[in-house]
Amino acid sequence: MKPGLHSVAMQASILTGFDAIIDVRSPAEFAEDHLPGAICLPVLDDEERARVGTLYKQVSPFAAKKLGAALVAKNIGCHLETALADRPRGWRPLVYCWRGGKRSGAFAHVLREIGWDAHTLEGGYKAYRQWVVARLAEVPASLRFRVVHGVTGCGKSRLLKALAAAGAQVLDLEDLAAHRGSVLGHLPDRPQPSQKMFESRLLRELAALDPARTVYVEGESKKIGQLQVPEALMQAMRAAECVLLEADVATRIALLTDEYRHFFADRGSLDARLDCLVGLHGRERVAAWKALAARGAWQELVGRLLEEHYDPAYRRSAQRNFARLSQAPVLRVADAGEQSFASLARGLAA
Repeated sequence: MKPGLHSVAMQASILTGFDAIIDVRSPAEFAEDHLPGAICLPVLDDEERARVGTLYKQVSPFAAKKLGAALVAKNIGCHLETALADRPRGWRPLVYCWRGGKRSGAFAHVLREIGWDAHTLEGGYKAYRQWVVARLAEVPASLRFRVVHGVTGCGKSRLLKALAAAGAQVLDLEDLAAHRGSVLGHLPDRPQPSQKMFESRLLRELAALDPARTVYVEGESKKIGQLQVPEALMQAMRAAECVLLEADVATRIALLTDEYRHFFADRGSLDARLDCLVGLHGRERVAAWKALAARGAWQELVGRLLEEHYDPAYRRSAQRNFARLSQAPVLRVADAGEQSFASLARGLAA
């Protein structure tokens, strides 16, 4: 899309500089990623977009444009009678599509003819996406991180939540990624976002942090489930000072047993996740874990997973990837109760 009188270039201020941000791409495009706070008002839905594309290839561009224009006009009219029916005279929206500007241009033109001060985004979503990637390469270096480490089950995520409640700045990557970061980290009620959506949400969180204050974050690997943590953030975390959280085995088993309850109710899902570890541990060991699950020996299963899988994996990676971990002060979790983590958090936040 060429810059024009009613087009604006991508920058942080546009995310708060309009009364609304309207994404006119198809619902599938919107679901993969979109500008923060955008509403989905497609000028072509997924099926209509496919019809127009097929007509373009199989018949002619002219036939496709004629059908597209009719569908776009119908859909814009529907949005005006529903989602936009109550917008006041002074309403000022930003409209964007993928890149070329035809879909957003058509929508914005109609809005301006009505009398609203509608603008379009130069370069559309593609320009926004380039901006996100560039900012994610820059912003982490401006922040002062303190990385919370510890073996699986020691309560790192719970400490982060307690720190946030105590007023500290926290970046919860596992919450943004909708995954706990381990082989059993899948959350049944929260599918992971797309990589692009994850990065959009991550940038929004990073941009809201105060560079003058410490940011607490959990020590993660490069992947959280199926998602990649941006390289610049990994570098900043690996160079940061650390704090080491420790808990006895009984406390760790209690914490993990509580977190894994959804797996205990879905043996099929649990077995499928354990099968992912056959390459590391062999079929015999995985079969032994499954046998414990089959008879409901949950605490024994969790204890075996800690001893045979999680702890060796942590020892292999943590010291190698986080240079300052050996100098980290140690915090000991007294028990699995909330007050234990609240007490530790108050001490850190102070």
